[in-house]
Amino acid sequence: MVFPFSISTTLFPDHFSVYRIFKVIMEDSPSAAYIHQVHRLIEECILLNMNEEECKEALSKYANIKPIITSTVWKELEKENKEFFDAYSSSQAEGGSKTVQRQKILDLASELKNSSKEKI
Repeated sequence: MVFPFSISTTLFPDHFSVYRIFKVIMEDSPSAAYIHQVHRLIEECILLNMNEEECKEALSKYANIKPIITSTVWKELEKENKEFFDAYSSSQAEGGSKTVQRQKILDLASELKNSSKEKI
């Protein structure tokens, strides 16, 4: 089986960890097509301005992909596209994620709704 990226021992310091990650991937799908699908879904998450945690949660919930697989593919994409992810991380830190922004708006709307009920 050929992976679209190399699993380096710098990411996984001991061979047992490499074996464990490989076993998880193999249990879910024996093909590189599965990893390519995860890669494409991560790109969709990035287009929706999600951070890694939000992406792991979304793929776990809606695509039934284990978070460890999403995390592994995300880390490899970060290694291969360091400049992009540095800029993406900076933009995430500056503006926050859309989920956080949405939550702030919902909290504010809820506060306004509650304060208007109290006045009546």
